[in-house]
Amino acid sequence: MKKKLLIILFSLGVSGCATAPYVQPAAVKIPAGMTGTYHRIQKGQTLWKISRIYGVDLEELARINRITDATAIEIGRQLFIPNRFKVQPTSAGYSDNDDFIWPLAGRTIGSFGQMINNKVNKGINIQPYGSLEVAASRGGKVVFLSRDFAGLGKTVIIEHQDGLFTVYARNSEILVRAGDNVQKGSVIARTGSSGRDKNTYLHFEIRKGHISQNPLFYLP
Repeated sequence: MKKKLLIILFSLGVSGCATAPYVQPAAVKIPAGMTGTYHRIQKGQTLWKISRIYGVDLEELARINRITDATAIEIGRQLFIPNRFKVQPTSAGYSDNDDFIWPLAGRTIGSFGQMINNKVNKGINIQPYGSLEVAASRGGKVVFLSRDFAGLGKTVIIEHQDGLFTVYARNSEILVRAGDNVQKGSVIARTGSSGRDKNTYLHFEIRKGHISQNPLFYLP
């Protein structure tokens, strides 16, 4: 566990909180002759939830359907699911409680993958509308706390199921302790600022092991 966490922390340390435009690489086209079925996106479904229903890797599902912009995941859109994936009963080890929620009510001012000063933003930056309270995006165990980690200010990392972690940085106050088990939606911190950037916003990441994920594929 310590070795795994160190890898995650190292990867976090080389990430940035960028705001510059980012151009996504070209997506792989669906191979000619591939057979499958289509899933129509319903209200409340995220790309991550759909990937779990069909037992398909999230990144592969996004690649097959040429999804690079999370805002393209709209109700009614049809996603192509290759035949090699079979629907898994949602009752088999899955519940709505496994879904992620937004950790803070606000607007996204820094997107996943943006570049600035040769650094990649490995999460999203959320500027609060009003309340500064930060909620656990999903239930799990607090595995890391820092007063100023990698220049990102006070930081909390929560470990969840499936090898997933959430990272909450740039807080003014941390309200949990290492080892605490927290429920989804419980307040864990209050967001703030860090370093020379005095703007108030939360830097939020979702990681699968040490690999950063696009949070907008997981959030409703």
